[in-house]
Amino acid sequence: MFTRSDDKITTSQAVVLLTDSILGAGILTMPRDITEKVKTPDAWLSVLLGGIVALLVVWLMTKLSQQFPGKTIFEYARNIVGKIPGSVVSMLMVIYFMIIAGFEIRILAEVNVFYLLEKTPIWAVIIPFIWTAAYLASGGINCIARLFQIIFPVSILILLLSFLLSMRLFELDNLRPFLGEGLPPVLEGLKSSLLIFTGFEIVMVLVGHMQHPQKAVKAMLLGAGIPVILYVFATMIVVGGLSVTAVLRSTWPTLDLLRSFEITGLFFERFEFPFLVIWMMQMFCNFCSQFFVTSLGLSKTFGIKFPLVLFALMPILFIAALIPKTMNDLFALGQTIGYMSIILFALVTVPLSLIYLIRKKGLRKHA
Repeated sequence: MFTRSDDKITTSQAVVLLTDSILGAGILTMPRDITEKVKTPDAWLSVLLGGIVALLVVWLMTKLSQQFPGKTIFEYARNIVGKIPGSVVSMLMVIYFMIIAGFEIRILAEVNVFYLLEKTPIWAVIIPFIWTAAYLASGGINCIARLFQIIFPVSILILLLSFLLSMRLFELDNLRPFLGEGLPPVLEGLKSSLLIFTGFEIVMVLVGHMQHPQKAVKAMLLGAGIPVILYVFATMIVVGGLSVTAVLRSTWPTLDLLRSFEITGLFFERFEFPFLVIWMMQMFCNFCSQFFVTSLGLSKTFGIKFPLVLFALMPILFIAALIPKTMNDLFALGQTIGYMSIILFALVTVPLSLIYLIRKKGLRKHA
């Protein structure tokens, strides 16, 4: 064993872990990304449809994982398709999670430098976060879950409070006309909306660490449903507060909305700074989840001790985070991750599920 067999999480911890693995940098750029594709006020509908698709995929992944209690995708893939094909599947997952981890830590650093630590080198921001994540992940998934349980309610509270205060700028006319150009623009934005839900594939790791895997379906659907609701709400508030034209001109539309008003008499008159500080913790949670799963996947696939893999990955993630040269490169990488998620579902989840159903009787005999 290369990770502790008693490293388990409760049902509530599984919910928080999945939510924090999905919620991240997407909320800062999502309204612009989706609106660019839709070009109408119906961007929130694309997010809603994308969320429904994501929930269906989460359900399928959870049901598959429940057939192998105590095992993650990196282990049960071999049970289903054999050692070599299973290792290939595992490596596809590892590469995918590694790219997401690099993307999240780079976005975190970019926002930090742009708004809070001006003129600070990007690498000087990335390194401390990678070290902190490595230290946290070395304690196992239960250690990660306990930190997430502390950060989660604070970040959600600040997010909701920020949107509540920004309602003074909200104009319903900015969300009209409803389906003015029909469904085609909404469906066009569906592809981009899938990007913001990337990371839900971690379900195939979380179920294997749950103390009560029989409760996994409700837990995973709830864990994925919270980000769906928040993202739909965020898109409606940002587009309704800024208008489609203003959102399209903005790099960070959510932050620009919060910068558009001041609240006199409160401890914080400008709310983008407390929001940023708290949301960077949320982005760190997202990065930490991907970092842990990447390390776990390599450890399980190659039989290397988990701590060795964890610390060996640190310089690789650092280099990966610095590969995009400009913000356009970074946003292009984000779009690529969205397409990778679709491809991964087509190449991994669906085939594994079908093969498992075909070989179900044989697998049960050897269990």
